[in-house]
Amino acid sequence: MSEVAKQGSAQAGGLGDQVEGYLLWQATIAVAEARAETFVETMEWLTTSQRADVRQRYVADSLHHAQRDLERIAARCRSLRGEYERRYRELRLRCVGWAVAAGTCLASVTAAALSLIR
Repeated sequence: MSEVAKQGSAQAGGLGDQVEGYLLWQATIAVAEARAETFVETMEWLTTSQRADVRQRYVADSLHHAQRDLERIAARCRSLRGEYERRYRELRLRCVGWAVAAGTCLASVTAAALSLIR
């Protein structure tokens, strides 16, 4: 794959991630607003402006908690990715080492067999 194609693919992946994040956040906002509306409906004694204030505070609080949760999840994902990449590198090195050792043994056995045949 050419460098231009790789860059285009990486940019498209980044754009896809941004769109997915935006859609996730919009869905979170919609859920927070729906829950706030349900919460405020039970408080019949509130005035219209009080209802709006309670609704706004409920949404703000919900979004604050959602943002903290998403940040915590993202940090955990980054940590797991680093751990898995490190383990994959170790496994790859181990496999290459075993392949080189097996190749060396095979070459030695072949050389010994050829020297016996001559």
